[in-house]
Amino acid sequence: MAIIVRDLRPDSRADAEGFSHVRRLTVPFMLSTPESVLHPLRHSHPDAHFGQLVAEEDGEIIGVVQLGLAHDSPEPGQGSASVYVRADRSRRGAGSLLLRAVEERLASLGAHKVYVWVMDAPDNRAFAERRGYRASRSAYFLRLDLAGGALPPLQDPPPGVELRTGADFADDPRPLFLLDTEASSDEPSDIHTESADYGAWLEATWRHPLLDPALTTVAVVDGSPAAFTAAYTDGAHRYSTAMTGTARAHRGRGLAKLAKNTSLHRARAAGYTEAFTGNDTGNGPMIAINEWFGYEVCATEVRYVRELG
Repeated sequence: MAIIVRDLRPDSRADAEGFSHVRRLTVPFMLSTPESVLHPLRHSHPDAHFGQLVAEEDGEIIGVVQLGLAHDSPEPGQGSASVYVRADRSRRGAGSLLLRAVEERLASLGAHKVYVWVMDAPDNRAFAERRGYRASRSAYFLRLDLAGGALPPLQDPPPGVELRTGADFADDPRPLFLLDTEASSDEPSDIHTESADYGAWLEATWRHPLLDPALTTVAVVDGSPAAFTAAYTDGAHRYSTAMTGTARAHRGRGLAKLAKNTSLHRARAAGYTEAFTGNDTGNGPMIAINEWFGYEVCATEVRYVRELG
């Protein structure tokens, strides 16, 4: 049967389940549920022109892509995408069809540059390079055995520091928005972004279906959030760190490590058996912290970029 590429149907549970299934098969270190697939499609900023496409063969989804514009960057015309095809359905042309659709869609929206993440394997890298993409930065996926591993012992917070959960900020999450925005702006990235809009952050981040407020942990100093780790869970046995960061004025005090260790202990007590996170390969301080927890690198991905003609 011929492979067709089409938009994901936002009102189709089967599409969302098929998309999520492909993501779990191809990137098992990232949490994915049908709800988390549909959330950005429904709640991303309109200027991002976020989209999701599927490659379908004989009624079965075998490849997926999500794409959008960096609407919050001072440099216009930058697009990004993540293309995934099931290994048992590769070499049938699905990846090429999806990537061509991405480039055409983004070009029609005014993009002049496209960034794509590629798993660090010879076939995947060759696929991107044959199509005119050049390698940029890289990132690690890391895994921690929560069930069988030994976490560092819990530590009491230092004087003047209080540990709270994300749920404690349910009535007014704006302080977490300010902290997240500051910490995220210092994350290594090919695409520089400016401060997010609070309303957009509420929809896209705070109300994300994978966010677990009870396991999200915040170190508070003098009444203000100073460091945090945002926890994602799949509702079954998998936990992931969505973001860990510290306000600039409080860096070097070990507060992010304190918050993350507390969150990991809480996650294990709640029955989660695997923990995942990700780091830019150049982010030595955070990699060292994760190795201290016992995380091990389980995969690497490389970001490729191409100028559209």
